[in-house]
Amino acid sequence: MIDWTRIAELRDEIGVDDFDEVAELFLMEVEDTLSRLDSTVDDPIQLHELLHFLKGAALNLGFSDMSKMCESGNNGAGIELADLKSLYAESRALFEREYGQRFAA
Repeated sequence: MIDWTRIAELRDEIGVDDFDEVAELFLMEVEDTLSRLDSTVDDPIQLHELLHFLKGAALNLGFSDMSKMCESGNNGAGIELADLKSLYAESRALFEREYGQRFAA
């Protein structure tokens, strides 16, 4: 569900001090985008664009299962938006629960 190796790489790339700010920004942007998905169900182009953004954002912060779900939706396999939102909530909860344990100073 979470690619902890990617998270470690990102922390190394941007620095430990800036990581929390970047992660918080990511989470805010993802939640904003998720909230806009319901209004795009009748607009496949906009839905594709939002799923593409979510896929990239999820990859950047190591939310690997979420990225895969967005990818499948972008490839025409269809996507249940409720399932995507649920997966994000599960991924975020896991990230918040385990991040401090895995990267304790």
